[in-house]
Amino acid sequence: MMRCIGVIGGSSCTEDICELAYKVGYLIGKSNSVLVTGGLGGVMHHACRGAKDAGGITLGILPYGKEDANPYVDIAIPTYYGLARNHLVVRASDVLIAIDGYVGTLSEISFALNEGKTVISLFSWELNEKRITKGKYIQVDSPEKAVELAL
Repeated sequence: MMRCIGVIGGSSCTEDICELAYKVGYLIGKSNSVLVTGGLGGVMHHACRGAKDAGGITLGILPYGKEDANPYVDIAIPTYYGLARNHLVVRASDVLIAIDGYVGTLSEISFALNEGKTVISLFSWELNEKRITKGKYIQVDSPEKAVELAL
């Protein structure tokens, strides 16, 4: 079975964060893993574009309909759950890479940790390690290290 790596982050991002997301997606695509995202813009868009450029497969779990998917999503799953779909992104992922992000990303991080999953942070939220009772939260500073740990 193929490894599913979730990439979570804001639906809008700076140029630097877009480049990081693209590189993470590219490395995931090269690894023969499935890239799982929320299927929209920003970090999700650029990670999916990177994965597609590397010949990878992308899965977008959307808050509403398929028409909202970015053009680099191969498999679009419409949920009509709004932000509650964040939990589905976590559930579909074996491990997650958080890139930058806002409170929606923080909710996904929280869901993942509560389920005992590993979240690799690439310039995302800083958490108090003493308060994490399940899962692992690992902070890194490069796309290469993030994907290496996710694999």
